[in-house]
Amino acid sequence: MPLEIERLVKRFGDTVALDDVSLTVRAGECVGLLGPNGAGKSTLIRSIVGRVVPNSGRVAVFGRAAGSAEARMALGWVPQELAIYPRISCAENLGSFGRYCGLSGQKLAEAIAWCLHWAALEDRQGELARNLSGGMKRRLNMAAGMLHRPKVVLFDEPTVGVDPQSRNRIFEMVEALRAAGTAVIYTTHYMEEAERLCDRIAIVDHGRIIAEGTKDDLIAASFGTRSQVLARLAGSKDAIAAWAARNGGHVKDGTAEFTVEQPAEIARLLNDIGKAGPDLVDVSLRKPNLESVFLHLTGRELRD
Repeated sequence: MPLEIERLVKRFGDTVALDDVSLTVRAGECVGLLGPNGAGKSTLIRSIVGRVVPNSGRVAVFGRAAGSAEARMALGWVPQELAIYPRISCAENLGSFGRYCGLSGQKLAEAIAWCLHWAALEDRQGELARNLSGGMKRRLNMAAGMLHRPKVVLFDEPTVGVDPQSRNRIFEMVEALRAAGTAVIYTTHYMEEAERLCDRIAIVDHGRIIAEGTKDDLIAASFGTRSQVLARLAGSKDAIAAWAARNGGHVKDGTAEFTVEQPAEIARLLNDIGKAGPDLVDVSLRKPNLESVFLHLTGRELRD
């Protein structure tokens, strides 16, 4: 198994950052980590790469303990913060990081060529890193973590601050790794990224994995066959919130949200609006998605 995490616990004083976390990632699988800020995702990532020593539990990379030389050579970690040298070229950046990994000569040259191709930076290899666009810098940052061709890769919000074109290229880069058999852990604050890239999703909150499975599994476990009703109303916020709560719903960004088993249940909600006071602006019916699951399980927005 490329990555095994068993009953991981990490405390910082009285704060429990990780509370009995277990997770596995198979070859060729992309597992998404979703959670509000402060949920424990960063501590989990740092435990995998050996930067945080847990109080108990086990992290193994191909059977080797996290932090060991064997585990480090099998792992690639691309942090959210850019870690590139702005005053040297793309190729020189990759050469520097490759030498840090112990590469030299022909092996280093082949690794640089592969990374430039993978990141679609071949035509910019001589460009100073400081002159690149934000998306290109992000792709160079990812390439710097791949020179030793790791079989397990951790991406921490790799699309932050990039344009749509670069974001799509990053998706293709991750998909190419997965197709080649690389095990990937991917953290993101964008639900559409998780839905596109991740075979399984683990939702982390208060240091625990509170749900894990495919997108369809998570939706079925949270909502079954129920659908969502979204009603946009005009009127007093307090009156709208009271009406939504009375009918088993909640208000998000001024829209009342409910779940129903049958579309015919919408009629009951509409009939009750007139009694409550708010005016109906529009109403729609949709199937729950991953964002619906996240809000249902955590009660918070992904960036809260």
